[in-house]
Amino acid sequence: MNKAIFLVVGFAGLMFSCQNKEQFTIEGNIENPGNIKVISLYEGDNKLDSMFFGDNNKFQFVRPASQSRLLSLRVGKNRYDLIASPGETISFKADMHQDVNAYQVEGSVLSKTIQPFAKERNHRDYVQDSLQGVFSKLTASSTADEIEKLRAEYKSKFADELRSYTAKAVDFSNQHNDLAGFYAISTLDPEVAESEIIAYADKIKDEFTENRYVTQFKEETQKLKKMAIGQPAPELISFTPSNKEVKLSSFKGKYTLVDFWASWCMPCRQENPNLVRLYAMYHNKGFDILSVSFDDNPGSWMRAIEDDKLSWTHVSDLKAWSSPVVVDYRVKALPTSYVLDPNGIIIAKNLRGAELESFLKKTIK
Repeated sequence: MNKAIFLVVGFAGLMFSCQNKEQFTIEGNIENPGNIKVISLYEGDNKLDSMFFGDNNKFQFVRPASQSRLLSLRVGKNRYDLIASPGETISFKADMHQDVNAYQVEGSVLSKTIQPFAKERNHRDYVQDSLQGVFSKLTASSTADEIEKLRAEYKSKFADELRSYTAKAVDFSNQHNDLAGFYAISTLDPEVAESEIIAYADKIKDEFTENRYVTQFKEETQKLKKMAIGQPAPELISFTPSNKEVKLSSFKGKYTLVDFWASWCMPCRQENPNLVRLYAMYHNKGFDILSVSFDDNPGSWMRAIEDDKLSWTHVSDLKAWSSPVVVDYRVKALPTSYVLDPNGIIIAKNLRGAELESFLKKTIK
């Protein structure tokens, strides 16, 4: 009996010990918060918790954790990235009157490791927000053509920033073969850093196998890889307004723009005159367009085709965002487009306006 009691007590003690280790604590204070009264804890874009500041603007978050987690504290517009591991008590301190990168963190080796790169991320976000602010002001009273021209200019400016940021992220990940390196790569934009993300996922395919965040990254990268530049586009079978079946594979032998759009999508409709012009210029030279509509109303779809004078092939299953092409072609917003070579291989993505014209001019001789 005594031995049985000892085993029960021993097991209970073990459970209590494991529970303590399978959580993390983030505590500290934010100086000079001004009118800001709340601090929030995020994992990606998901808010995990938030609280009002206590005395002396102190805070504390205690959360379960069976593995290391990529997190951020949000205070007003400021973002502070951390990596919290099971059993850690992280001490954090920041001053809202100081630069956002001048925070202090103790109790977490990985959080201190990513601090220099978190500065790069904050700079990238600042540049993006600044450019977006200026763009919004300039386009407030602009015409559609002027907006498209400005969009191309600002996209080019931000693309330069993203290329520099991507190089820094890859360099940082090469120096840190741990979750700090993973953190840097996880902040990259797949639109710009597709090849770098795929290369990193291949590099760590047998590493961090028990970390679900890394596992999710690998799974998403496999989906990205299927639609990467250099990959064959998956077969697409749909129906014209007259219910004729069309296969994407029937377009082989031509450079083909697969254009995902909808009658209700204003950026799509604004791009249509450019597509009409480029189709007229290059169709006889081996260029074609297959437009795939996300409409669910056949009347609206057919009226838009007629009103915009779109003379190429149009298809739709009229399932809108429930269509299988959403998953097959990773369509997350409209417009989305892919340019295929005569063999059906993806050679470019999401080109519009002057970018598309320049690409066709260089590609189709």
